[in-house]
Amino acid sequence: MNGMWTSGGLSDKDRIHTFLSTDRLYAAYAIGDLEPGLFDQCDWAGAERDGRLEALGLQFRGLSPAALFLMGDPEGLRIILRDSLRPGRVYLTCREEHLPAAGAAYAWDGGPRSMWRMTLRTRDVPSGQTGCVRLTAIHADAVRELIEPEGISGFAAAQIGRGVFFGIFEDGRLAAAAGTHLVSPQYGVAGVGNVITRPDRRGRGYGRAVTAAVVAELVRIGIPTIVLNARHDNAAAIRLYESLGFERYCAFYEGPAASILPPLPLV
Repeated sequence: MNGMWTSGGLSDKDRIHTFLSTDRLYAAYAIGDLEPGLFDQCDWAGAERDGRLEALGLQFRGLSPAALFLMGDPEGLRIILRDSLRPGRVYLTCREEHLPAAGAAYAWDGGPRSMWRMTLRTRDVPSGQTGCVRLTAIHADAVRELIEPEGISGFAAAQIGRGVFFGIFEDGRLAAAAGTHLVSPQYGVAGVGNVITRPDRRGRGYGRAVTAAVVAELVRIGIPTIVLNARHDNAAAIRLYESLGFERYCAFYEGPAASILPPLPLV
């Protein structure tokens, strides 16, 4: 089809969900953002051709910088970023075919990072959870102190209260933690992340133990789609996740970026 493109904001959850479900594993985090309490922190835009939605952009304002997710036809995404959705400073996620469209609107800080989206292929999660403690909102500062020196992005204290986090303490101090970026009971998806072990406690299996505890709890509460992200060059993390039953689904790119175009006019 060679019809004309149009782009604009989206607000119909069912229509957004239908489009995201065409690649549920790549779009798992965006699907989770349809949850009440998260949806109102989102700006959605779509590009249509011949009346059919063929590309989608999502800005999630609940993180700093905002997350920007791209999915669909590259030409449609170019039009979305040109006309409808272009926040200034973002943490950008896209597929390889989207890089030219993203690059026409954004400059990456140091270039995009090559990542794997991994998905849990089994419900039989290995053991190894001894000593793990369920973390709650009162542990937010301890988790932040563990994560921030490592430069890990995508953590917000609110994730602990509405997600699943486990940690290992030694002498009253958090030595390792793992958790979720999001848990969506309504849409049946969860994104595992925020996995970190204190440098002086690495090599003891703590990272595997807390990650296994998180995944086991997600399985127990019946979340059918469990995903996580791993850098292409992080062989140790990939081996750990594969030992827990994850497999590589697709490659994608992510990283901090800044718009190189003028701000969109306010409407």
